[in-house]
Amino acid sequence: MNRRHLLPLALVGLTVLSGCAGLFGSQPISDDRLDEDPPAPYAWENDVDAHITVTENAKFQAVYRPDGTTMELFRRDGFGGRNAIPVSAVRYRYPNGTVVTGTEVRARGGEIERSRERVSVVLPADAPPGEGQLAFTSSSTPKRFSLPAFVNGSYAVVLPPNRRVEVFPFGTVDPGGYEVETVDDRRVIRWASVEADAVSVQFYLQRDLLIFGAAAAGLLVVGAAGSRGQNRGAVNKRHYIIENAFWESEPDIQ
Repeated sequence: MNRRHLLPLALVGLTVLSGCAGLFGSQPISDDRLDEDPPAPYAWENDVDAHITVTENAKFQAVYRPDGTTMELFRRDGFGGRNAIPVSAVRYRYPNGTVVTGTEVRARGGEIERSRERVSVVLPADAPPGEGQLAFTSSSTPKRFSLPAFVNGSYAVVLPPNRRVEVFPFGTVDPGGYEVETVDDRRVIRWASVEADAVSVQFYLQRDLLIFGAAAAGLLVVGAAGSRGQNRGAVNKRHYIIENAFWESEPDIQ
């Protein structure tokens, strides 16, 4: 291969490598996104290790007590891989109640970076391990919350108003061993200790059951009408067959 061909190949290789670096390498999250205001105040005053409040616009606000000085935030895909979750309005709360923003976390020796597979959070250098709280806002799926269990210990998931989980299969909760309580018309699902790899809650609006019941009743009426029509047709067909069989069995009268 002569030198005329080597130069274009080298340029192509550099382009591919730079693309891979952008795809797989870590990149910082913008300051505006880190420091934006959360949709509602974070639930700092709670008695669990992970507190998740699901909102009506397919978002959730999470407050965790990290086990150490780092956390990785991701969602598992259907093929065993990991995908970074979008995060915004990042806050860290010291044990004394002082709350700092995401950019202040960086200024105090911490890191918040995003790659294709995860969001990596390193707490401030002066954060005492296992004592502070990390909060962020992210997106969820309508009528469903599911995330890996990022920390060990107790969990609480607060559903939007008027949502329920009691009627299967519209409502499901995993893992088991939970309790459900109602606080201001919001279901709160609690686990004293989560040992599973993930926490998942599927919920529904009360009106969903009415809509489903009406649709099911309509289908039953249509099905019954169709069944009667089919039965009537079958009876007429049997009569036709019997009549023909009768006349064919009779001898001709001369």
